[in-house]
Amino acid sequence: MDSDKKNMSKFTILDLINLEPEKPNALDLRCLCGRKGLSKEIYSTEINRPGMALTGFFEKFVGERIQIIGRGEFAYIETTPQEELMPKVVKLLEYDIPCFIICYDLEPPTYFQAAADEAGIPILATPLETSALSIRLLRALDDVFAPKQTIHGVFVEVEGMGVLIQGESGVGKSETALELLDRGHRLIADDAVMIKCLNGNQLWGHGTSKVMGHHMEIRGLGIIDIAQVYGLNALRERKPVEMIFQLEEWDSSKNYDRLGTSGETATLLGVSIPLITLPVKPGRNIPIIIEAAVLNERLKSQGVHAAKEFNKNLIQWIESENARNLWFDRFVNRRGSK
Repeated sequence: MDSDKKNMSKFTILDLINLEPEKPNALDLRCLCGRKGLSKEIYSTEINRPGMALTGFFEKFVGERIQIIGRGEFAYIETTPQEELMPKVVKLLEYDIPCFIICYDLEPPTYFQAAADEAGIPILATPLETSALSIRLLRALDDVFAPKQTIHGVFVEVEGMGVLIQGESGVGKSETALELLDRGHRLIADDAVMIKCLNGNQLWGHGTSKVMGHHMEIRGLGIIDIAQVYGLNALRERKPVEMIFQLEEWDSSKNYDRLGTSGETATLLGVSIPLITLPVKPGRNIPIIIEAAVLNERLKSQGVHAAKEFNKNLIQWIESENARNLWFDRFVNRRGSK
């Protein structure tokens, strides 16, 4: 089902052409005609192939989606006489189509381009094959229109996991991240982190600005350029958000989790993420604790849960001790009393 237009960010055909996804996902689009329609907005994250519509069957045709023309549709356009195809093309162009994308760098007949140009509907070409374009385009649209939220915190990669460090201003988030960088981990974003929910169940985080994303503000020191200080290997563009650490000043009246069995989670954009609250006080090495917690979380994902195993072993020991005491009371003490 197409997404609600009211919930979509403004994204035009020109934005799609200028989109620069990661290199393996490049779309390689060029405009053949219909340039006056490049400012048209894209409202749907889904795509459509207009094969049936080109034959004159418009029942349940979804015109508000991007229309993909592959070799099959192109062969029909190319082999059908103009006088037979043109009425169907005219009716097709009456729909509010954002654009056509033709695969394999094929170019439709002149009359088709002229009709699209007059209707203000861009025709784009790409060298990609149909399946590759569909996968990349859906991925790009999902990323563009994904629910998003800007969060105050520091986002780092620790032992291969995306770790979001949050807390009140001045609690030591940036200093903690700086120590993690010094220990060989990588920075993704400092201060402001953009969180996106992809596929409805996975959170990805990155910096809000490419210019400021790899700079850090350290109180008493100022702004430092991580790339210059630690090198490019200390940086990462984006990463899934897999753990959240909430730093807070130590409160002696508060009972903190000492066994690791609480299983706290935080919900961001409808997705639950493991949450660990870390009290900060002099003498606690927070970066090392975060490293240990990340490694422990990786063990949990492999079925090894230290806290649960400890509880299980403790209960077994108590039960066996009680059994020994009961046996001792019933038999040994009874014999001794005779």
